[in-house]
Amino acid sequence: MSNNVSVLDKELMPRSQAKTNIHKFIPRCDIYETDKAIVVLADMPGVDENQIDVTIEKNILTIKGNIQEPEYANYNLIYSEYKTGNYERVFALSDEVNKDEIQACLKNGVLKLMLPKSPVAMARKITVKAE
Repeated sequence: MSNNVSVLDKELMPRSQAKTNIHKFIPRCDIYETDKAIVVLADMPGVDENQIDVTIEKNILTIKGNIQEPEYANYNLIYSEYKTGNYERVFALSDEVNKDEIQACLKNGVLKLMLPKSPVAMARKITVKAE
């Protein structure tokens, strides 16, 4: 994995579930790297774009998504195998990520984060001059 993004989920699940009865899911993520950016794809099915919160504080990137429990008029739930809940995932970013230019979009339940590299972190060609 790139040195620009680190996953910080080991402590997240037990602590979050202890505070509330709502189930918390850690969204599955794929992380890709290009010459200019780190791309994070996070699966968050059922989450509306208005219910997603992406924050960055210092070098910690946090993704949260809330799902509203479906309610069916005139029905009482007596048995359920389908779990609903909220999503939360935390990443530590290196200083090589340009935090002011991060972009996020949601399509078909997949949150796409574009984490552009700072100019210092981008590979560049150095011209050699003859003397």
